[in-house]
Amino acid sequence: MPLYEYRCRECRRTVTLLTLRVGESVDLVCEHCGSRTLDRLMSRFALVRSEDRRLDDLADDSSFGDVDESDPKSMARWMRKMGDELGPDAGEDFDELVDEVERGDDPGGGGDDDAGDA
Repeated sequence: MPLYEYRCRECRRTVTLLTLRVGESVDLVCEHCGSRTLDRLMSRFALVRSEDRRLDDLADDSSFGDVDESDPKSMARWMRKMGDELGPDAGEDFDELVDEVERGDDPGGGGDDDAGDA
């Protein structure tokens, strides 16, 4: 049973559609916002690695070489690379979070929650 992934142009979230047959026609609707403007994503292929190996690869210093932590676009590129590596483990709202970082917004809209401040 083929799985197809799409990115919604309106809310930028990923939608996964399951079909019973390759030639089956599917009603393309974003399950998050109801939009019908979706772009098909390139499918991933499976590469079996242990969890430890995957985390070791993420922690490799070479993956940080061109990251400028003061540049939101640079951080967003790095986050997308890490998100690609993590796949679904990155979380449902990962793409939205990266878009916020890229725009220079406060990710998640949170404020300072320092317990010691009065």
